Amino acid sequence: MEKEKVTSASSGYICILVFLFFLTLGICGLVFYNQHVAVIIISLLFFVLAIFTAIGLAVINPNESLVLILFGEYKGTLKDNGFFWVNPFYVRKKISLRARNLNREPIKVNDKLGNPIMIGIVLVWKVENTYKAAFEVDDFAHFVDVQSEAATRKLAGHYAYDNFDDEQQEITLRAGGEEVHQALERELSERLAMAGIKVLEARISYLAYASEIAGAMLRRQQATAVVAARTKIVEGAVSMVELALDQLSKKHVVDLDEDKKATMISNLMVVLCSDKDTTPVVNTGTLHQ
Repeated sequence: MEKEKVTSASSGYICILVFLFFLTLGICGLVFYNQHVAVIIISLLFFVLAIFTAIGLAVINPNESLVLILFGEYKGTLKDNGFFWVNPFYVRKKISLRARNLNREPIKVNDKLGNPIMIGIVLVWKVENTYKAAFEVDDFAHFVDVQSEAATRKLAGHYAYDNFDDEQQEITLRAGGEEVHQALERELSERLAMAGIKVLEARISYLAYASEIAGAMLRRQQATAVVAARTKIVEGAVSMVELALDQLSKKHVVDLDEDKKATMISNLMVVLCSDKDTTPVVNTGTLHQ
Protein backbone atom coordinates (compact mmCIF):
# COMPACT_ATOMS: atom_id res chain seq x y z
CA MET A 1 0.00 0.00 0.00
CA GLU A 2 1.42 3.36 -1.05
CA LYS A 3 2.07 5.94 1.65
CA GLU A 4 1.51 9.66 1.65
CA LYS A 5 4.26 11.61 -0.12
CA VAL A 6 4.68 15.30 0.68
CA THR A 7 5.87 17.15 -2.41
CA SER A 8 6.72 20.73 -3.37
CA ALA A 9 5.82 23.02 -6.27
CA SER A 10 7.11 26.09 -8.12
CA SER A 11 6.21 29.59 -7.03
CA GLY A 12 3.02 30.86 -8.56
CA TYR A 13 4.26 34.45 -8.69
CA ILE A 14 7.04 33.59 -11.14
CA CYS A 15 4.55 31.73 -13.31
CA ILE A 16 2.30 34.78 -13.31
CA LEU A 17 5.14 36.70 -14.95
CA VAL A 18 5.57 33.90 -17.49
CA PHE A 19 1.81 33.99 -18.16
CA LEU A 20 1.90 37.76 -18.72
CA PHE A 21 4.94 37.38 -20.98
CA PHE A 22 3.23 34.83 -23.25
CA LEU A 23 0.00 36.82 -23.22
CA THR A 24 1.83 40.03 -24.20
CA LEU A 25 3.67 38.32 -27.08
CA GLY A 26 0.42 36.87 -28.37
CA ILE A 27 -1.38 40.21 -28.26
CA CYS A 28 1.52 42.08 -29.88
CA GLY A 29 1.74 39.52 -32.68
CA LEU A 30 -1.95 39.86 -33.51
CA VAL A 31 -2.00 43.67 -33.23
CA PHE A 32 1.17 44.63 -35.09
CA TYR A 33 1.83 41.71 -37.43
CA ASN A 34 -1.65 40.47 -38.23
CA GLN A 35 -0.89 40.42 -41.99
CA HIS A 36 1.54 37.52 -41.70
CA VAL A 37 0.05 34.06 -41.35
CA ALA A 38 3.16 32.66 -39.65
CA VAL A 39 3.10 35.44 -37.04
CA ILE A 40 -0.61 34.78 -36.38
CA ILE A 41 0.10 31.10 -35.83
CA ILE A 42 2.94 31.91 -33.45
CA SER A 43 0.73 34.41 -31.59
CA LEU A 44 -1.94 31.78 -31.17
CA LEU A 45 0.73 29.43 -29.88
CA PHE A 46 1.69 32.05 -27.28
CA PHE A 47 -1.97 32.29 -26.23
CA VAL A 48 -2.07 28.51 -25.80
CA LEU A 49 1.09 28.64 -23.67
CA ALA A 50 -0.43 31.44 -21.58
CA ILE A 51 -3.58 29.39 -20.97
CA PHE A 52 -1.47 26.31 -20.22
CA THR A 53 0.49 28.34 -17.64
CA ALA A 54 -2.65 29.76 -16.04
CA ILE A 55 -4.24 26.32 -15.63
CA GLY A 56 -1.36 25.19 -13.41
CA LEU A 57 -1.80 27.98 -10.86
CA ALA A 58 -3.13 26.88 -7.45
CA VAL A 59 -3.80 28.56 -4.11
CA ILE A 60 -3.45 26.51 -0.90
CA ASN A 61 -4.91 28.09 2.22
CA PRO A 62 -3.73 27.34 5.78
CA ASN A 63 -4.64 23.82 6.92
CA GLU A 64 -5.44 22.68 3.40
CA SER A 65 -3.67 20.21 1.12
CA LEU A 66 -3.64 19.36 -2.57
CA VAL A 67 -3.45 15.73 -3.70
CA LEU A 68 -1.80 15.48 -7.15
CA ILE A 69 -2.64 12.71 -9.62
CA LEU A 70 -1.11 12.30 -13.10
CA PHE A 71 -2.95 9.91 -15.44
CA GLY A 72 -4.09 7.73 -12.55
CA GLU A 73 -0.75 7.77 -10.69
CA TYR A 74 -0.40 9.39 -7.29
CA LYS A 75 2.38 11.98 -7.44
CA GLY A 76 2.26 13.41 -3.95
CA THR A 77 0.50 15.83 -1.65
CA LEU A 78 1.22 19.54 -1.50
CA LYS A 79 0.79 20.81 2.08
CA ASP A 80 2.67 24.11 1.96
CA ASN A 81 0.51 27.21 2.12
CA GLY A 82 0.67 29.88 -0.55
CA PHE A 83 0.49 30.47 -4.29
CA PHE A 84 2.01 27.71 -6.47
CA TRP A 85 2.24 26.36 -9.99
CA VAL A 86 1.90 22.64 -10.70
CA ASN A 87 1.80 20.55 -13.81
CA PRO A 88 -1.45 21.49 -15.63
CA PHE A 89 -2.03 17.82 -16.46
CA TYR A 90 -2.31 16.98 -12.77
CA VAL A 91 -5.73 16.09 -11.45
CA ARG A 92 -5.95 18.02 -8.20
CA LYS A 93 -8.04 17.03 -5.18
CA LYS A 94 -8.19 19.55 -2.36
CA ILE A 95 -8.51 18.05 1.15
CA SER A 96 -8.98 20.13 4.29
CA LEU A 97 -6.69 19.40 7.23
CA ARG A 98 -8.78 21.38 9.69
CA ALA A 99 -10.42 19.80 12.73
CA ARG A 100 -14.08 18.98 12.18
CA ASN A 101 -17.03 18.33 14.49
CA LEU A 102 -19.55 15.56 14.08
CA ASN A 103 -22.58 15.92 16.34
CA ARG A 104 -24.58 12.77 15.78
CA GLU A 105 -28.27 12.74 16.51
CA PRO A 106 -29.24 10.29 19.28
CA ILE A 107 -29.95 6.81 17.97
CA LYS A 108 -31.83 3.94 19.61
CA VAL A 109 -29.62 1.02 20.65
CA ASN A 110 -29.64 -1.79 23.21
CA ASP A 111 -27.26 -1.68 26.15
CA LYS A 112 -25.45 -4.69 27.60
CA LEU A 113 -28.59 -5.80 29.45
CA GLY A 114 -30.81 -5.41 26.41
CA ASN A 115 -32.53 -2.22 27.57
CA PRO A 116 -33.39 0.15 24.70
CA ILE A 117 -31.63 3.49 25.19
CA MET A 118 -31.04 6.68 23.21
CA ILE A 119 -27.39 7.68 22.81
CA GLY A 120 -25.66 10.43 20.86
CA ILE A 121 -21.98 11.35 20.55
CA VAL A 122 -19.81 14.33 19.61
CA LEU A 123 -16.70 13.54 17.59
CA VAL A 124 -13.78 15.85 16.79
CA TRP A 125 -11.61 14.56 13.93
CA LYS A 126 -9.29 15.62 11.14
CA VAL A 127 -7.51 14.14 8.13
CA GLU A 128 -3.99 12.98 8.99
CA ASN A 129 -3.06 10.89 5.93
CA THR A 130 -4.27 12.45 2.68
CA TYR A 131 -3.40 9.38 0.57
CA LYS A 132 -5.70 7.11 2.61
CA ALA A 133 -8.43 9.74 2.76
CA ALA A 134 -8.34 10.22 -1.01
CA PHE A 135 -7.88 6.64 -2.22
CA GLU A 136 -8.65 4.09 0.52
CA VAL A 137 -12.31 5.11 0.90
CA ASP A 138 -14.85 6.54 -1.50
CA ASP A 139 -15.99 9.49 0.63
CA PHE A 140 -14.06 9.92 3.87
CA ALA A 141 -16.60 12.34 5.44
CA HIS A 142 -19.45 9.88 4.87
CA PHE A 143 -17.18 7.08 6.08
CA VAL A 144 -16.66 8.92 9.39
CA ASP A 145 -20.42 9.37 9.79
CA VAL A 146 -21.23 5.69 9.20
CA GLN A 147 -18.39 4.32 11.31
CA SER A 148 -19.23 6.63 14.21
CA GLU A 149 -22.72 5.12 14.34
CA ALA A 150 -21.28 1.59 14.26
CA ALA A 151 -18.82 2.43 17.05
CA THR A 152 -21.64 3.93 19.14
CA ARG A 153 -23.72 0.77 18.82
CA LYS A 154 -20.76 -1.41 19.77
CA LEU A 155 -19.96 0.76 22.79
CA ALA A 156 -23.54 0.58 24.05
CA GLY A 157 -23.49 -3.22 23.71
CA HIS A 158 -20.44 -3.47 25.99
CA TYR A 159 -21.79 -1.47 28.93
CA ALA A 160 -25.04 -1.26 30.87
CA TYR A 161 -26.88 2.04 31.12
CA ASP A 162 -26.58 1.96 34.92
CA ASN A 163 -25.98 -0.58 37.67
CA PHE A 164 -29.57 -0.95 38.92
CA ASP A 165 -29.85 -4.43 37.41
CA ASP A 166 -26.21 -5.36 37.96
CA GLU A 167 -24.84 -3.86 41.17
CA GLN A 168 -21.46 -5.50 40.57
CA GLN A 169 -21.01 -3.56 37.34
CA GLU A 170 -18.55 -0.77 38.15
CA ILE A 171 -18.35 0.87 34.69
CA THR A 172 -21.63 1.97 33.14
CA LEU A 173 -22.57 4.36 30.36
CA ARG A 174 -24.03 6.83 32.83
CA ALA A 175 -21.27 6.71 35.43
CA GLY A 176 -18.27 5.41 33.43
CA GLY A 177 -16.88 8.89 32.75
CA GLU A 178 -13.45 8.99 31.15
CA GLU A 179 -13.14 5.21 30.86
CA VAL A 180 -16.20 5.05 28.61
CA HIS A 181 -14.98 8.03 26.56
CA GLN A 182 -11.55 6.46 26.14
CA ALA A 183 -13.14 3.19 25.00
CA LEU A 184 -15.18 5.16 22.45
CA GLU A 185 -12.07 6.97 21.20
CA ARG A 186 -10.15 3.72 20.83
CA GLU A 187 -12.96 2.09 18.89
CA LEU A 188 -13.31 5.07 16.56
CA SER A 189 -9.53 5.35 16.05
CA GLU A 190 -9.33 1.70 14.99
CA ARG A 191 -12.25 2.06 12.58
CA LEU A 192 -11.12 5.34 11.01
CA ALA A 193 -7.41 4.53 10.71
CA MET A 194 -7.89 2.97 7.27
CA ALA A 195 -9.24 6.32 6.01
CA GLY A 196 -6.30 8.31 7.41
CA ILE A 197 -8.52 9.97 10.01
CA LYS A 198 -7.20 11.01 13.44
CA VAL A 199 -9.70 11.11 16.31
CA LEU A 200 -9.01 14.14 18.50
CA GLU A 201 -11.86 13.67 20.97
CA ALA A 202 -15.04 11.63 21.34
CA ARG A 203 -17.69 12.15 24.01
CA ILE A 204 -21.21 10.97 24.76
CA SER A 205 -23.42 14.02 24.30
CA TYR A 206 -26.84 12.48 25.02
CA LEU A 207 -27.89 9.47 27.06
CA ALA A 208 -31.39 8.45 28.13
CA TYR A 209 -33.71 5.48 28.23
CA ALA A 210 -35.88 5.01 25.15
CA SER A 211 -39.38 6.47 25.41
CA GLU A 212 -41.12 3.08 25.72
CA ILE A 213 -39.37 2.24 29.00
CA ALA A 214 -38.47 5.71 30.28
CA GLY A 215 -41.57 5.92 32.51
CA ALA A 216 -40.99 2.50 34.07
CA MET A 217 -37.31 3.22 34.67
CA LEU A 218 -38.15 6.57 36.27
CA ARG A 219 -40.57 4.88 38.67
CA ARG A 220 -37.93 2.30 39.49
CA GLN A 221 -35.39 5.02 40.24
CA GLN A 222 -37.91 6.84 42.41
CA ALA A 223 -38.72 3.61 44.29
CA THR A 224 -35.01 3.00 44.85
CA ALA A 225 -34.59 6.52 46.20
CA VAL A 226 -37.61 6.12 48.51
CA VAL A 227 -36.30 2.80 49.86
CA ALA A 228 -32.87 4.32 50.49
CA ALA A 229 -34.43 7.29 52.28
CA ARG A 230 -36.68 5.05 54.39
CA THR A 231 -33.72 2.91 55.34
CA LYS A 232 -31.88 5.96 56.64
CA ILE A 233 -34.97 7.14 58.51
CA VAL A 234 -35.42 3.75 60.20
CA GLU A 235 -31.74 3.57 61.14
CA GLY A 236 -31.96 7.02 62.71
CA ALA A 237 -35.24 6.22 64.49
CA VAL A 238 -33.84 3.04 66.01
CA SER A 239 -30.81 4.97 67.29
CA MET A 240 -33.03 7.65 68.81
CA VAL A 241 -35.33 5.09 70.50
CA GLU A 242 -32.31 3.26 71.88
CA LEU A 243 -30.89 6.53 73.18
CA ALA A 244 -34.22 7.49 74.80
CA LEU A 245 -34.57 4.18 76.60
CA ASP A 246 -30.96 4.29 77.73
CA GLN A 247 -31.33 7.83 79.13
CA LEU A 248 -34.57 7.00 80.90
CA SER A 249 -32.97 3.95 82.45
CA LYS A 250 -29.79 5.73 83.56
CA LYS A 251 -31.58 8.72 85.10
CA HIS A 252 -34.33 6.57 86.68
CA VAL A 253 -37.00 8.87 85.34
CA VAL A 254 -39.51 6.03 85.14
CA ASP A 255 -39.41 2.28 85.47
CA LEU A 256 -40.93 0.54 82.47
CA ASP A 257 -41.75 -3.11 82.17
CA GLU A 258 -41.36 -4.94 78.88
CA ASP A 259 -44.92 -4.23 77.75
CA LYS A 260 -44.58 -0.50 78.37
CA LYS A 261 -41.20 -0.46 76.65
CA ALA A 262 -42.76 -2.14 73.64
CA THR A 263 -45.59 0.41 73.60
CA MET A 264 -43.14 3.31 73.91
CA ILE A 265 -40.95 1.94 71.16
CA SER A 266 -43.97 1.50 68.92
CA ASN A 267 -45.14 5.07 69.54
CA LEU A 268 -41.66 6.56 68.99
CA MET A 269 -41.16 4.60 65.77
CA VAL A 270 -44.51 5.81 64.45
CA VAL A 271 -43.64 9.43 65.27
CA LEU A 272 -40.10 9.27 63.88
CA CYS A 273 -40.80 7.22 60.74
CA SER A 274 -44.09 8.74 59.67
CA ASP A 275 -44.01 10.86 56.52
CA LYS A 276 -46.78 13.08 57.95
CA ASP A 277 -47.07 15.06 61.15
CA THR A 278 -48.49 12.92 63.95
CA THR A 279 -51.27 14.05 66.27
CA PRO A 280 -50.40 13.39 69.92
CA VAL A 281 -53.01 12.09 72.35
CA VAL A 282 -52.61 13.40 75.91
CA ASN A 283 -53.35 10.80 78.59
CA THR A 284 -54.81 12.58 81.67
CA GLY A 285 -55.40 9.35 83.58
CA THR A 286 -52.98 6.86 85.02
CA LEU A 287 -50.18 5.23 83.10
CA HIS A 288 -52.26 2.04 82.74
CA GLN A 289 -55.36 3.68 81.34
